[in-house]
Amino acid sequence: MASLKLNGVNKVYPSGSLALHNINLEAKDKEFLVIVGGEGSGKSTLLRVIAGLEELTSGEIFISDKDVTEFAPKDRDITMVFKSDALYPNMTVFENMAYGLRVRKAPQTLIEQRVKSAAAILGLESVLYRKPKMLSAAQKQRVAIARSIVREPRLYLFDEPLSGLDDKLKGELLNIIINMQARMQGTFIYSTKNVAEAMTIGTRAVVLKNGIVQQIDTPANLYDYPVNAYVAFYIGAPTINFINDAEIQKTEEGFFVAGGGLKIPLTEKIRARFERLEEYAGTGKRVIAGIRPEDARCGAEGFETTCAEVKGDGENAFAECDVNGVSFVVSCGEKTEKGAKVKVSVDADRLYLFDAETRLTLLSRDGGYVKTEYAEADYIPPTFAEEEAIVKRKPEKNQKKK
Repeated sequence: MASLKLNGVNKVYPSGSLALHNINLEAKDKEFLVIVGGEGSGKSTLLRVIAGLEELTSGEIFISDKDVTEFAPKDRDITMVFKSDALYPNMTVFENMAYGLRVRKAPQTLIEQRVKSAAAILGLESVLYRKPKMLSAAQKQRVAIARSIVREPRLYLFDEPLSGLDDKLKGELLNIIINMQARMQGTFIYSTKNVAEAMTIGTRAVVLKNGIVQQIDTPANLYDYPVNAYVAFYIGAPTINFINDAEIQKTEEGFFVAGGGLKIPLTEKIRARFERLEEYAGTGKRVIAGIRPEDARCGAEGFETTCAEVKGDGENAFAECDVNGVSFVVSCGEKTEKGAKVKVSVDADRLYLFDAETRLTLLSRDGGYVKTEYAEADYIPPTFAEEEAIVKRKPEKNQKKK
């Protein structure tokens, strides 16, 4: 298979609109790397640049240490599965799957072997001689995936391949893709806006926003140790609770995070880990406090609020509460009812703190960062102001690689 390396990849459209900014990342051989981000984050553009379907403005692309920046798409030995299946309607499933090999004048015996092997992996043996109009949406997407693996390329790209399917079919096809990657030991680059998908399938995930890499790490580390407030918010469901425009108060009773009508003590454990405590305590510098819903629970003690809505059941039940006009999601028992008065306690040892100006992380919840061969813990993304400046910047001229 292959590794992938991007060095300083930039993509700016002729209008001056920024698509990708200084992308540096590496997908190791046989890795399942996920590109995750919201609409307009640059996921599809990044994959298309890797595939050679769009020209980059500057930077370099290496596949297995070979510079392919100026290579045509057909010479990169990459396959790409798109959001839509893009099948030839006048061809059977077999013919659709075999098309790429026929164009390359592969022998018939090889075509038969690879098509049948791919059909077995994707569960398509019974529909090989049907035309696309006779297939379900899920079957069509399976054919598109099967067509990509028939070629046995060095690198597999998936651009939100499940976006048009319902949840049940998404789950089934996602499992097929996971098993396929494990079986083939291929290098997969998979884009999605679905955080649950990213957390489930990836060896690592690249979080993109406005064409800028926010963080590259394992799913677990992204959740527990986000590099900034955006990653903390985007990774996780239900989303993290934020107390904006808060401050750290230093009183005779101790240290507190105060904001939004709430006052949360900074425990001894938090203070011991917070190296910049003196810089923020009692100085007026503003912070954003973050609390994961599982770290705030309904109980006999805590601040009083009203339950606006209950979602889920059993251990997975969460209540959406109104805290001084701000939505606050907490873990609760399934017996909690809408409109009920509840008391909420916060596990103060599990508090996140972010600088209110830069949005960078000051403190992640306790647990110990898990360093792995795949983690890139040293990367720091632009601050909030720097990112805004990058997005608004008008380039003087597109500079292609010479």
